[in-house]
Amino acid sequence: MEFRHLRYFLAVGEASNFTKAAAQLRVAQPALSRQIRDLEEEIGVELLRRSPRGVRLTPEGRLFLEEVRQLLRRTDETVNKVRALVRGEHSELHLGYRFPTMEILPPALAAFQKAMPGVKVLLNELSSDELIAGLRNGMLELAIMLQPSEQIAGIEFESLRTDPYYVALTAAHPFARLESIPLEMVATEPLIGLSRRDFPEYYRNLNRIFAPTGVKPHIAVECDSRNSLIIEVEARPGIALCPVASGNRLLYRPLTGPAEPLPIGIARATKRDLTPAGEKFCEILRRTSTAGAASAAR
Repeated sequence: MEFRHLRYFLAVGEASNFTKAAAQLRVAQPALSRQIRDLEEEIGVELLRRSPRGVRLTPEGRLFLEEVRQLLRRTDETVNKVRALVRGEHSELHLGYRFPTMEILPPALAAFQKAMPGVKVLLNELSSDELIAGLRNGMLELAIMLQPSEQIAGIEFESLRTDPYYVALTAAHPFARLESIPLEMVATEPLIGLSRRDFPEYYRNLNRIFAPTGVKPHIAVECDSRNSLIIEVEARPGIALCPVASGNRLLYRPLTGPAEPLPIGIARATKRDLTPAGEKFCEILRRTSTAGAASAAR
């Protein structure tokens, strides 16, 4: 049994006439009659009763007609959905991100919604470990994040830009007079940091930054959120290291020294194809992040 047999039967059943159905389908009437008989023989049920005045459905034919009508409707809907997915229309894009990417995401999202207004973007702010897990299990299609310190099996990373770490401090701190702060000076200072339990990737990045100095960072206070970190810096004579300069409550000075800037980019599962929407979002991210980096350099 093929779909054309079902479509032929639907046309005949709705028209109650082989001649009208054949004209609608643009097939020869004898060929149409033969196809319907083949269908009846295959399923072993008489669907139509023929007479000189036309045809009428048997009780079995009426039931079969309704089922065929629903089946073909669902088939057409499925085909249309698949075609829409190929065009990047009426689909969902599951996107994960981490805080340091906030300068990259807004312009990319705005450009993407203009390019593909029918796609619903579902944002998920997660830790680096949760982003990796989401990519692996298929819950996320893409993640915008800092590059992991080590190569992760099954995950590929495409760098979009590199940003320096910043030293966050108050205007009263002696370092505030400097335009940039060397890593050697920071290494002598007690730091206000984030919670080791809630932000494990923060400490992996700190260790990577301090590795060239041979000194381990001294964390005097751990905070459970970025807001509490800002409050602690404001209240104490301490400093904090941040992957992004955010807000105007504190001063932010670029960190300089032997540590390389941290790459920010796109992470995805190695063996999973992107949807057209995902491919388009990557294309826009490359364009907007390059433009943003050029603007910041000026």
